[in-house]
Parts: sequence; structure tokens; C-alpha cells
Amino acid sequence: MTVTIIGLVLLALAAFPAILALMNLAVLRSTQRRHPDGETLVSILIPARNEAANIGAALDCALASMGVPVEIIVMDDGSTDSTAEIVRTYAARDPRVRLLTAPPLEDGWTGKVHACHHLAQAARGTHFLFTDADVRLAPQAAAALAGHAQASDAKLVSAVPRQVMTTLGEMLIVPTINVLLLGYLPMGFMRLSRDPGLGAACGQLILVEAEAYRETGGHGSIRALIHDGIQLARLFRRKGFMTDLVPGERLASCRMYGSFGEAWVGFAKNAHEGMATPVGLPIWTILLLGGHVLPFALLPFVPTVPILLAAFLSLSTRAIVTVSTRENPLSIPLHPFTILVGLAIQWSVLLGIGTARRAGWKGRLYPVG
Repeated sequence: MTVTIIGLVLLALAAFPAILALMNLAVLRSTQRRHPDGETLVSILIPARNEAANIGAALDCALASMGVPVEIIVMDDGSTDSTAEIVRTYAARDPRVRLLTAPPLEDGWTGKVHACHHLAQAARGTHFLFTDADVRLAPQAAAALAGHAQASDAKLVSAVPRQVMTTLGEMLIVPTINVLLLGYLPMGFMRLSRDPGLGAACGQLILVEAEAYRETGGHGSIRALIHDGIQLARLFRRKGFMTDLVPGERLASCRMYGSFGEAWVGFAKNAHEGMATPVGLPIWTILLLGGHVLPFALLPFVPTVPILLAAFLSLSTRAIVTVSTRENPLSIPLHPFTILVGLAIQWSVLLGIGTARRAGWKGRLYPVG
């Protein structure tokens, strides 16, 4: 009897994200492509700190934008490599590109947020598209995001780029982004409600309407925080503005990290503003362990039908999410280990273990509070 109850609980925990992922994918796939109006100018804003290996390719992709006029502003934020020189070369041959030098980091600010704040102050566009130097925009990305913002009256529109992963370490960590987003955020409700708790965005690709951004205070209102994706979306919703998510796998691509260690540190820096809270993390642990790890751990010892179905649903959900978002399919069999590693990162941050005691951006460190 106890085994049956456990099996049914695990089946329920696996079924919830499976059903929600299918619903969310249906919502996202129903998003119509809209063209921006003729008065639109998109400012593509790129904070860059020691991005010599990335910035040239990022600018090539941004300059290939079609369907809407763009300006491209790069903020060199204390780089010690050739980032600034590369941008100057592009600016010399294309007037759409501008290079700015970030002022010294002010007390109470985190680095990327500070750079984005000053980028927005220099921008002239009707819409600001904040993106990272490791993001490769598709030619239609700026126009599609601005068009959707105007058609839906969403003042902030975000998308998760296709996540490029080649090493085992990346495949163990990075897929948690889309698994959590599609499996646990009810996007149908998100599009109907301005509740800040439903606010979500990916910091790699965020478009905002300029006037709404200024009215909310933009990055200046979240100056001490790091996870600008979630924090900007929640800020806009608290101010009464709608935010939205659209499919991003054909709008941009991004290789976030090159190794397990880089991915661990990168995900840890945002954890304390996301799942890693004393109240939230125990709940997330029950949901994720029960729905995605325990069915596989128990199946060899208790091969009951509910546990078998739970394992099947969990792996099927991961496969559907992976294929839909065009991630590396080789990561699918790693799914339970991905969840375990993701939870380990969150708990290390919450408990202040090792390097998780401090967060940062490109070498700048801040206390985790």
C-alpha cells in the first residue's frame, strides 16, 4: 500500500510539468509574427566586459538585422582585452555602431545592471533590446520582438535563445532553463495577469518599450540585484505593465558557458534571487526530486506501473522540451542528473558552501545576501 501511494505521488509530480509543458508549448506556438510600425527604432544594447572572443560575431549578427531600423551600442565595461578596439573597427565602417565606455561602478550597483542602465541612457530607440555579447541574433529578431510588443501591448518581451551546448558539463546544467520555464510557469495565466509572481524573462534577450522602461526606472530600480531577467519582468508588472515571453529558438542562439565549472558558477550567481530561498527551495526540491529523479532511482527496485509511468512522463517531457527548443538531443538521457546538479547548485548557494558565498559578473564579485 505504501509503495502504491509513493508511486502515485511521484506520478502526479511528473504529470504536472508534462501537462503544463504541452500547454505552454501550444501557447507559444500560437504566437503570431507581427511587423513593427514604421516609426520604430530598436536600440540593440550590449554590455561587454572582456568579450574579445565574442563581440565581433555579435556585431555581425546585429548588423544583419532586417525588418526594422536598428542602432547598436556596446558598453565597454572595464575590459582588459581588445573588446574596445574591435568595436571601434566596426563603428568606423558602420554609423549604426557606437562604442561607449562605462563610468566607474558606483556603490550599491552590480556590474551588468550598471552597464545596462548607462546603455539605456545613451539609446535613441523607441525600443531597447538588451542582449549579451555571446548571443547571436537572427536577422528577424529585433523586428519580431518589437512587432510582438506593439501588437500585444506588452511593454517587455523576452525569449530564451537556442542554447548551444557541446560539452558534457554544459549539457548537465544549461537545460534546466527551459525545463523550469516550460514545465512550471503557466504561460496562459501569465498572458492574462499582471501578477509580478508570473513575471519571467531571459536576461540574454529582453526587449522593452523605451517610455515604459523610463517610467519604471529600468535597471536603476534593480541596481543592487544580479538576475536582471526575472527582476525587470517583476518590476514592470509591479508598475502595472504587461510582460510576455515568445519562442526564442529561431530568434537567437547563445553558448553561455564552455565547461561544467563555468556553468556552475554562472547559475550560482543568479540562484539567490530565484529558487535558493529558505521557503522556496524545499518546495522546489520536492517538486523536482519527486517528479524527475526519484522515479528513475526507484524503478530498478520497485518497478510498479505508477513509477514506470512517472519515469516515462519525466523523460518524455524533457525530450519534448529539448526538441521544441532545438537544444542538443544528446542531453536528454542526462535528465535526472541535470535536475540533481541544478538542485545541488541551489542548495550550495542557500547554505553558503564554497564559491557560492559570492556572486558576480565577469570577475566582479558581490556578497550573496
